[in-house]
Amino acid sequence: MSNSIQRFAMVVDTRLCVACKACVLACKAENAVPDGYARDWLIEEVRGQFPHLAAENRSERCNHCSRPPCVASCPTGASHLAQGGAVLVTHGKCTGCKACIASCPYDARYPHPAGYVDKCTFCLHRVEAGKLPACVEVCPTSCLHFGDLSNQDSDVSRLLRSRQGKVLHPETGCRPNVYFLA
Repeated sequence: MSNSIQRFAMVVDTRLCVACKACVLACKAENAVPDGYARDWLIEEVRGQFPHLAAENRSERCNHCSRPPCVASCPTGASHLAQGGAVLVTHGKCTGCKACIASCPYDARYPHPAGYVDKCTFCLHRVEAGKLPACVEVCPTSCLHFGDLSNQDSDVSRLLRSRQGKVLHPETGCRPNVYFLA
């Protein structure tokens, strides 16, 4: 076990994701996400030219960046870094100005009907209680993994050492903490 500061991350094994939407539904139920909105979603990316095509399913969400532009752009401090580097929004401080929505390269935030901006929290309320995020817990193919990257023995650390992982939009310099295994 490492004594360093926690750095939460999620690893998505794209070989195992079948786009069943169990993660999306679990998140909606766990976090009371209103109809028509989502904190996580599924993407199917098809590459190549017929007949040589490849498809990749990805469960996507806020990337809980180490250098989050949403935090830097928030005029009230509602968007902030919390335990393990999770990026959160304090609803009572958020004015709904949407500056964070505009600055997020992952389109991971939405204006909640109650007047604040909302997004994935890595289910930090569950993590603090010793549980996994709801999406990880319900995944029937075990394609979602969550843990502490600063702990070399964690599931996410071992996975990233064993297989090549990628992040989305690395060119932004945001240093995202959601990884996709090819």
